[in-house]
Amino acid sequence: MSSAEPTEQTGPAVRSHPQHAEHVQHSHHPENAQRPERSPRPAPMPGLAESARLLADSTTTSTALVADALARVEAAQPTLNAFRHLRAEAALAEAAEADRRLAAGERLPLLGVPVAVKDDTDVAGLPTHFGCDGERPPVTTDSEAVRRLRAAGAVIVGKTNSCELGQWPFTEGPAFGATRNPWNTAHTPGGSSGGSAAAVAAGLVPAAHGSDGAGSVRIPAAWTHLVGIKPQRGRVSVHPHHDAFQGLTVNGPLARTVADAALLLDAAAGAHPDDFHRPPAVRASDAARRDPGRLRIALAWRPPLTLTGAGPDPEVRRAVAALAETLARLGHHVEEARPRYGLIGLTFVPRATAGIAEFAARHPEPALLDPRTRSALRTGTRLGGRVVRAARAREVRQHRRIGALFDASGYDVLLTPTTAAPPPRIGTFDHLSAWRTDVTMAAACPYAWPWNVLGWPGINVPAGFTRSGLPVGAQLLGPSRSEERLIALAAQLEDDLRWYEHRPPVS
Repeated sequence: MSSAEPTEQTGPAVRSHPQHAEHVQHSHHPENAQRPERSPRPAPMPGLAESARLLADSTTTSTALVADALARVEAAQPTLNAFRHLRAEAALAEAAEADRRLAAGERLPLLGVPVAVKDDTDVAGLPTHFGCDGERPPVTTDSEAVRRLRAAGAVIVGKTNSCELGQWPFTEGPAFGATRNPWNTAHTPGGSSGGSAAAVAAGLVPAAHGSDGAGSVRIPAAWTHLVGIKPQRGRVSVHPHHDAFQGLTVNGPLARTVADAALLLDAAAGAHPDDFHRPPAVRASDAARRDPGRLRIALAWRPPLTLTGAGPDPEVRRAVAALAETLARLGHHVEEARPRYGLIGLTFVPRATAGIAEFAARHPEPALLDPRTRSALRTGTRLGGRVVRAARAREVRQHRRIGALFDASGYDVLLTPTTAAPPPRIGTFDHLSAWRTDVTMAAACPYAWPWNVLGWPGINVPAGFTRSGLPVGAQLLGPSRSEERLIALAAQLEDDLRWYEHRPPVS
């Protein structure tokens, strides 16, 4: 932590008024939305790499960038409700200290650059609510990922909203209301890193930290037209948790460009001495500037078995098929294939629910938890212990079976839709039972979670828009420790498609 951090001066919790949020929902008409054009409006806040360059060149100051970010957050909060907490005074003090360091000639990758952190991650001086209602005391120590971001010079402006314990692909709850999608505020930005995704998509901050236990970086990235990286398990420490959600959850970046996501990943990556998983380092930013070469890419439409009969919405399929055609035009060999997922869901459920039970058991007021969370707690308690150990023991066989797509069949990358459906409307999951929530969620988002079971990397890239202007995404998935290849391929796609030129109407 920076010695200049005045943690006692952190700002108040940021909340939106439910009645105002309802007004926003009815004031936007998705039926009339059109495919976004390249915007002629003034440029949004510069991206992560551009902000770092402007600071290093003395073209701007950290104080100016941080003050701008805070003003944007405050202005957008009644509409988007992306943040749970702001650190206004502390962040401005840290920005002033960054300016002094920059003036003295110090250079760090993110020195003075504002970023946001998801509210499942400890930031000293703020509570970690993880989407839950009730009061929590401020934590006294940064998580390892935040410590590394600070060591790279980043200024944390606040903590972004997450659904309760990160369980669902929407960011709504009684503790904070509904976080809304800047492309269409009647729709969710996804979850559970929905606050981070909405903040970056709307240009409130250059980039943000998220976490992904079943697609929680990739799903909101897909639904807000962002790049979202789920790195290899252990690439970014989850300390003070040693093995979050039974090894399913990893930390990762959300950004508008591949270079920005890679830069944030490089800054946050690295292990804590107590971490279980310690993969060798990668150079993500270097990979973003590298030609990926000619790759063999498997395109898979059929998701793992979820008993919902889910397949891709026609508009999702159209967008992902167009992206596959772009890859072929760029010189890659693309063909349809079918990964051997097997009954991987039978090992995912015990690990996921046991993870929820572990976090829910720490809540000081269990009665405040969503009834669906309490249901998951009971299931996870029943499936803990021997069942979870058996589920985790199967991971080695799952690596061999699904990994045969890369090892035996010779593919370099697996391409799938990130979600089966475009972003649902706000309130879609309200008042559903735990079972109906799970079924509805599995039907909309059947593609992302197997890579959490495997612990392997994946990247969401923007795949375009539905006819009503809602973003959808595609996943680039790879075998163990293949981030650099995936990042290089994503950067090549970005150079061709220039998705960062499209901006949402709410910003």
